[in-house]
Amino acid sequence: MKQMPTGFPKNFLWGGAIAANQAEGAYDEGGKGLCVADILKVQDKGSLKKKSNKEATTESIEFALKDTEGYYPKRYGIDFYHTYKEDLKLLAGTGMNSFRTSINWARIFPNGDDETPNEEGLQFYDDLFDEMHKNGMEPLVTLSHYEMPLNIALKYNGWYSRETIDMFVRYAKTVFERYRDKVKYWITINQINLIHHESFNHLGIPADRVENLWEAKFQGIHNECTACALATKIGHEINPDFQIGMMVYDGLSEPLTCKPEDVFANMKRNQMEYFFSDLLIRGEYPGYAIRFFNEKGFNLDIRPEDEKVLKENTADFLAISYYYTICSSAESMKSYGVNEDGALMNPHLDASEWGWAIDPLGLRTVLNYYYDRYQKPIIIAENGFGTFDKVEEDGTIHDTRRIMYLREHVKALKEAIKDGVEVIGYYPWGPIDIVSCSSSEMSKRYGFIYVDLDDYGKGTGKRIKKDSYDWYKRVIESNGENLDL
Repeated sequence: MKQMPTGFPKNFLWGGAIAANQAEGAYDEGGKGLCVADILKVQDKGSLKKKSNKEATTESIEFALKDTEGYYPKRYGIDFYHTYKEDLKLLAGTGMNSFRTSINWARIFPNGDDETPNEEGLQFYDDLFDEMHKNGMEPLVTLSHYEMPLNIALKYNGWYSRETIDMFVRYAKTVFERYRDKVKYWITINQINLIHHESFNHLGIPADRVENLWEAKFQGIHNECTACALATKIGHEINPDFQIGMMVYDGLSEPLTCKPEDVFANMKRNQMEYFFSDLLIRGEYPGYAIRFFNEKGFNLDIRPEDEKVLKENTADFLAISYYYTICSSAESMKSYGVNEDGALMNPHLDASEWGWAIDPLGLRTVLNYYYDRYQKPIIIAENGFGTFDKVEEDGTIHDTRRIMYLREHVKALKEAIKDGVEVIGYYPWGPIDIVSCSSSEMSKRYGFIYVDLDDYGKGTGKRIKKDSYDWYKRVIESNGENLDL
């Protein structure tokens, strides 16, 4: 009988994760085109718990392009485009041996359908990856993290069009060839199952351009998954050592009660959460999804050649973002649809100011679920606690709640590894403060490093270490053994 792990493996990837669109800024520099995230305005009104990116229409996109009064934070980020050398050096001080970021697609192909890539953009990522290696960080690179060139959304209706498959594959081939000796670990699409929320940000389908948005989203997912499989095929041909993974956000739920109806409804809901990873890891359409499409009357363009490439080019690993857990019930699932995911809060859990339930044990639970299902290496590509931070009069920042959140999740992660789950990396989200994805705020902070900017980009931009910086350093130095506050 084999020996089970007793803790984190020696070659474990301790990292941190950001996205280009939330950090780089420089939206109009270096030949970059506009991407879908560049039209997201700061959400400075309303309940924190209800802030999210809604569907976009042609009219709302055109308004954002003409708007001269509103503030669009992702156009400016934290100026990482200009400060990456200093920021990476500061992050390296924690001892992290890996770093996740994305390539802004619109920095490489400004319009998506350009005949040739933008050399200035390619050179920027050459320099960025070189700097990561200089600081002892293994790059983990996402090809598409809400950075689709806006022109693809406006001209081609985003992933709804099969033409986008070819544009994505050409983009992937370009960067695979360029960085074949600099990047080993790749994620094709960030949180590919995020389609009830963030769907325009993800799929780039203007809601007014299609007759049935729910059907159009699943057509977009099919086209996107086909493109991922084609990119995986090409990537392995360019460099057989590439590890090319797929990523989901953990949207699995538990039944609200043990009533048989709630248990069954929750099972059906979870099947459609597993659908995306089933398709890209198992390589074929599961029966439950086919029945779902048939019952909804969806007529999807799924071609034999698509099914062949999906079957032959599955993902090398599964990446997961994990923040919170949810429940569902037979009653909540009655509203399940194009913009409703049937999710309910777990009444037994505390939550952040933004309503995100805190459930460290849930991380161990879902890691076992996923590994039992796929038997593939797993990377925690995002995990973190978004909250307000206060700079004290002496310049210190005591983010004890964040440390407690992360500590309990690292404990749960260690226990999952002891269960036999093959987890190869852990990447806390936003190790340096960045613009929030869902609300475009700076005040919702995740970092070990504070960035002195407010929701409107005002401030010095100064970087300040929080208490969590030294805590994470101790965690890494001990390979996950020292979790003391």
